[in-house]
Amino acid sequence: MTIERYVAPETLEEAAAILSQGGATILAGGTDLMPQVHSGKLKFKSVLMNIRRVGELQGISMQGGMIRIGALATVTDLLTSNVVREKLPALTEAADQFASDQIRNAATVGGSLCNASPAGDVAPPLLVYNAEVELVCKPDSGMKVRTLPLAEFFTGPGRTRMEPNELLAAVRVPVPKAGYVARFVKFGTRPALDIATISIAIGGVKKGRALHEVRVALGAVAPVPLRAALTEAVLEGKALDAGLIDQVAAAARDEIKPISDVRASAWYRQELVHNIVKRMLTDVAQG
Repeated sequence: MTIERYVAPETLEEAAAILSQGGATILAGGTDLMPQVHSGKLKFKSVLMNIRRVGELQGISMQGGMIRIGALATVTDLLTSNVVREKLPALTEAADQFASDQIRNAATVGGSLCNASPAGDVAPPLLVYNAEVELVCKPDSGMKVRTLPLAEFFTGPGRTRMEPNELLAAVRVPVPKAGYVARFVKFGTRPALDIATISIAIGGVKKGRALHEVRVALGAVAPVPLRAALTEAVLEGKALDAGLIDQVAAAARDEIKPISDVRASAWYRQELVHNIVKRMLTDVAQG
């Protein structure tokens, strides 16, 4: 289908109203959309809606006990935000390994999540920080807002629980508790430029030698970025000695069932997860 109309709303309500009419393709940074259109994977709908002028979708701010990251916040915004650097350092680490400077300047947090790539860079650290997504729509005369844990947002490669008439407005992240530590590692041939072969985020409240309220998130090892619940259970509340670290690394390796593709075999991905989890937890234990 060819584009019949181009619109550039300036308010969230206007954007939601346009989306409620159906037949609209959303354009933000375009770093995922345009390559997919050019390759034939996606086709433009009759209306192309550029949301870059919508002020409510922009910015990173503290709101009470939450950090609100607007859907239009770019990866560069993540990298340069003092709030993110201070409160969500694993997200800063992910932004630092995200593509090139040019792509970071255009790629948006909302676009990255809605693209729902199993290898998306920002999803694992956001999962470790227990993020939720804020979805808005305008089914009638009023605006409707619903929130959904990011862990429940993805349903498959390129698929989410977002309804056709909904727009991702923001990501909301609880301010981590005192003592919360988090790490992020992305592995690839050229981590800052290539799609991740695997990515791992680990977080928890460190008390003495143990981690509590543990979260382990993995990317590029399943159809969706995911929390590794079995691995978390092995790690939860136990002293981070060499024996436990070996157990957790083995649990992470055995919990995943990755595919083989052009970037790596399933066996290699499992071994990477084992070795990198071991290295990350050793760093946390020594820190």
